[in-house]
Amino acid sequence: MKFPIDDFIKVAEKIRSTDVYDVHDLKFLKNLTVSMTKLHPGKETSGHSHEKEEEVYIFLEGSGEMQLGDEKFPVTKGDVVLIPGGKFHKVFNPNGPEDLRFFCVFEKYKEREKEAEQASSAEG
Repeated sequence: MKFPIDDFIKVAEKIRSTDVYDVHDLKFLKNLTVSMTKLHPGKETSGHSHEKEEEVYIFLEGSGEMQLGDEKFPVTKGDVVLIPGGKFHKVFNPNGPEDLRFFCVFEKYKEREKEAEQASSAEG
């Protein structure tokens, strides 16, 4: 499957849309999810870790900060962050004025599927 990156949200499923962020997931692959998050200015993700699942974050637009464990560092368009299983991670968009847009690539897990089902039910 191939499509222009600008069409991502047209082919992906909306998982969440709040005053903090908009999240869309591609679910065409059997074992991986490709997710795009648009984190709004002045906002931050709640942060989390996965027991075993690894993740890759690829920053597409804007600039902000990322926390990996106890380390916090700047991120901007073109940056790639590798997250080992069990490592706490969180993204911040403290300064705006634009959205911080990034891809997350991760192994599918049951809790994420439940989140998607709840989002679909809330919209329907």
